[in-house]
Amino acid sequence: MQQTTTPQTPAAAWYSIRQKTPVAAAAAQGAQAEAEIFIYGDIGESWYGDTVAAAQFVKDIGALNAGAITIRINSFGGSVSDGTAIYNAIKRHSATVTTVVDGVAMSIASLIAMAGDTVEMAENAVLMVHAPWTGMAGNSAGLREAANMLDQFASAMATSYAAKTGKPVAEMLALLTDGTDHYYTATEAKEIGFIDNITTGLPVAASAALRTQAATRFTRPVAAATQPQKAQTMQPTHNAPAAGSNQAATPDAAALHTAVQAALVADGARREAIHASFAKFSDRDGVAALRASCQNDTNCTDAQAGQKLLALLGSTSAPVAGHTIVNTVRDESDKHRDAMVSAVLARASIAVSKEGPVRVDASNPYRGRKLLNLAEMCLARAGIKTDGMDQRAIVASAFTQGGSDFPVLLENVMYKTLMGAYALQADTWQLFCARGSVSDFRAHNRYRVGSLSNLESKTELGEYRNKTIPDGEKASITAATKGNIINISREAIINDDMGALTGLASSLGRAAKRTIEADVYATLALNSGFGPTLADGLALFHASHNNVSTGAPTVTAFEAARVMLSAQKDVSGNDFLALSPDVWLGPDSISGQARVVNNSTYDPDAANKLQRANIAANMVGTIVGTPRLSGTPWFIFAAPSQAPVLEVAFLDGIDTPYLELENGFSVDGARWKVRMDYGIAGLDYRGAVRSTGA
Repeated sequence: MQQTTTPQTPAAAWYSIRQKTPVAAAAAQGAQAEAEIFIYGDIGESWYGDTVAAAQFVKDIGALNAGAITIRINSFGGSVSDGTAIYNAIKRHSATVTTVVDGVAMSIASLIAMAGDTVEMAENAVLMVHAPWTGMAGNSAGLREAANMLDQFASAMATSYAAKTGKPVAEMLALLTDGTDHYYTATEAKEIGFIDNITTGLPVAASAALRTQAATRFTRPVAAATQPQKAQTMQPTHNAPAAGSNQAATPDAAALHTAVQAALVADGARREAIHASFAKFSDRDGVAALRASCQNDTNCTDAQAGQKLLALLGSTSAPVAGHTIVNTVRDESDKHRDAMVSAVLARASIAVSKEGPVRVDASNPYRGRKLLNLAEMCLARAGIKTDGMDQRAIVASAFTQGGSDFPVLLENVMYKTLMGAYALQADTWQLFCARGSVSDFRAHNRYRVGSLSNLESKTELGEYRNKTIPDGEKASITAATKGNIINISREAIINDDMGALTGLASSLGRAAKRTIEADVYATLALNSGFGPTLADGLALFHASHNNVSTGAPTVTAFEAARVMLSAQKDVSGNDFLALSPDVWLGPDSISGQARVVNNSTYDPDAANKLQRANIAANMVGTIVGTPRLSGTPWFIFAAPSQAPVLEVAFLDGIDTPYLELENGFSVDGARWKVRMDYGIAGLDYRGAVRSTGA
């Protein structure tokens, strides 16, 4: 019976694992279990850095119980860091590994092919080796840094090619630094030592099928960067074949290179068109996964992707009142009010999104108007004459006359300013805390159910044993209210004080976001930095919880914390949770050291950094450094969706500030109340480990 294991990430369709011979069956036959891995597609989810999908591949192959593994490759390349991690994971496995190039093994995929104890290649397949590639924008110092980083990657990769071919490292490094794509047929690859055996290829596939595939898709070109990018990719260069290169040695390889260059433009345009059509709906559930699937499907055109997007959006929409569709039309007052709001925001240079400050053109009739002018216009639109009124009377009437849009105008300006500042204020708590909802201000329990122990043998009389239902654990969380009131006086309107109108709102929006952030870290800092007290009377991080480690962020300390996290058992203590680290959290002062440990291909603590693989490479997906933590202690957290440690719960799930307007009576103007209702609590100790640091 065959079993198939596929990646957990929905968008990661580039590899699959098949257990050819189950372990039990192989043992019964006195043979070793066999498995087969297919790497058919781009390496990782993205060409621009390490990804969750590649990390999942490393975990999957590490958990694979087989004595012999065959890895079949048909890939044009992808992320350097992902590919290097995959190469090292294959090398670490105790099984006898045979890598087989079924179609193409280009760029970083050719490095993965070198990981096999035996490397085979179909007679009509193609191998390509070239230099690491990246895209970035920045000053000269940044560009030099990027170039040095690429050279370091090339040097590290050259050792792997040299280990396989037996050639000097310098000779292999030359292939990775001359800027040329080196294509090899199976015969040429064997002569150099890249492969050990040549297998019989499928009829016709040698040229027609391969070129058809290359013509439809080869790689994804890098878009113009707006800021420095540190991730490395492996992509074909646009250089012509160098004189005397292997590429020019065979007509097939040269023809393939030409087809590849044409495919760069065609596939890049297809991917960009799909990305553009999906961009406006990226916040909808399922859209990101569908976009990745369409982009990675070489047969999916941008028009077909659009149809799939419409089907997905339609599946989550329901008609209003059964089968009746109601269209709400904005009236003239709405349009004028929106134009006024935009004009005020533009004058104050307020950014309500990541696109930057609001801009208005000459078609907006209120562009450049002062607040007093807008108040007078609102009264005029309400049919109220302002003849004979002084400035204070105009502002007073604009606030108090029921038909005036002025209070609503100011409220909209304040709301958009507040929400824009709130959205743009950075935070980190969402990376390692769970997000919850409560319905009122009472204490709300969070339950963790115990598990049943393993099945037991029947009694001597052939009866089944009764199983005891285990007790669970619970924690509680309570929401509270935090807020402030801000006042806008008539004088501020008359003086056209834009700072009083929008500056306070922006400050409050940022303050609201920072307040949650500060409260999360204050909760984490309780009990001298060991976290809040849980229901068992112990601090979140406690020796009895087996989640307190030691050591500065080194490879050894990373691995010790990972092992401690993986050893946590469920509530009943019946089985291991087998949790994996997802986030590293620590002070800014040591976060750089943590990045070095996590991102290094080779052990940075070793005497010779290029001879020992880094067992902590890509251990966590995110490194979070913050000035809100001090000293040397640091933490690792499992994904909040798998093992929530801290929870931030919002009243009715509303995680944005609430703004309420009140026309002033005691205050000569108007005032706004801003509030947020939320609570923070420690839930469970099992999903995190604290290291006391150096």
